[in-house]
Amino acid sequence: MGEELRSLLTELRHFFSLIPKAKTAKIVRGIIDAVAKIPGTSELQISLCREMVEWTRAEKRTFLRQRVEARLAALLMENKEYAEALTLLTDLVREVRRLDDKLLLVDIDLLESKLHFSLRNLPKAKAALTAARTAANAIYVPPAQQATIDLQSGILHAEEKDYKTAFSYFFEAFEAFSALDDPRAIYSLKYMLLCKVMTSQADDVAGLISSKAGLKFTGVDLDAMKAVAEAYSKRSLKDFETALSMYKDQLGEDPIVHRHISSLYDTLLEQNLCRLIEPFSKVEISHISELIGLPMDTVESKLSQMILDKKFAGTLDQGAGCLIIFDDSMTDGIFATTLDTISNISKVVDSLYLRSAKIMA
Repeated sequence: MGEELRSLLTELRHFFSLIPKAKTAKIVRGIIDAVAKIPGTSELQISLCREMVEWTRAEKRTFLRQRVEARLAALLMENKEYAEALTLLTDLVREVRRLDDKLLLVDIDLLESKLHFSLRNLPKAKAALTAARTAANAIYVPPAQQATIDLQSGILHAEEKDYKTAFSYFFEAFEAFSALDDPRAIYSLKYMLLCKVMTSQADDVAGLISSKAGLKFTGVDLDAMKAVAEAYSKRSLKDFETALSMYKDQLGEDPIVHRHISSLYDTLLEQNLCRLIEPFSKVEISHISELIGLPMDTVESKLSQMILDKKFAGTLDQGAGCLIIFDDSMTDGIFATTLDTISNISKVVDSLYLRSAKIMA
């Protein structure tokens, strides 16, 4: 089916020279969209877009070429070919800015922000998103596009650990996508629930899922977030690991959820370890491993990391297989005060010496 549509697009090229350019652009984009609906055709779509870019460049159809190039950059990004996508987008942004095509500029800036975020370049991702917002403020932006901007804003704020602001952006995106019956609404809702868990408001998750808006999207994705929230509320690592293994696809495949869930797991593990070692001054690592229900290597590695991060004062005696916890050394304020007093006396003596030297002279 995909190859047939590709052949059709090639056969229609002569016909395209007989009809208006706007109609040609509509047909070409319609066929590319039809190919995109066929599962497992990402390579075919990339190849098709490359062919159309070459044809539009030869025919000097700038308007259509720019849009097909933007589509090609998005496909390359999905295919994790970031270097080529970035090169293509950089040239495209420069060209579109010169033409001042605001609507296309919003699409490209948003795509650039997503690309930089995938490359873990947060400052450039934020700069590209700001450029997209600036262009969007100057024109009418369709609700779906505005929701996409809000979704990307929420993702960037969540990356900076500003989960309250991120939640408000995800909520805006969720409302818009939900009204449009866009499948991205479920992702916005997932990220909303994630923000609640990350701000230690896991008890609110069940209420959001059972609300009128949440019931519409009841399914495995929301069950996964609910299991994570319940595990976090109980401060149970075992339940957390059960949720991670049971809902591996929902929690592990989404890179945004996975990144924050990993951070949450580390925090929970640290809290549990601190609580367990608190009564001891010296304890076997195997005993801590039994209490927490995790492999000894994992516990030892985490304790070592916590000591280096100065989460508690202690040392690992690997020969004896023990953790030795030091008492928190309370610094006595009298030493600092004594040093200040001596310093001030020294200044007074120096001043008196200078005055006496002047009198004697």
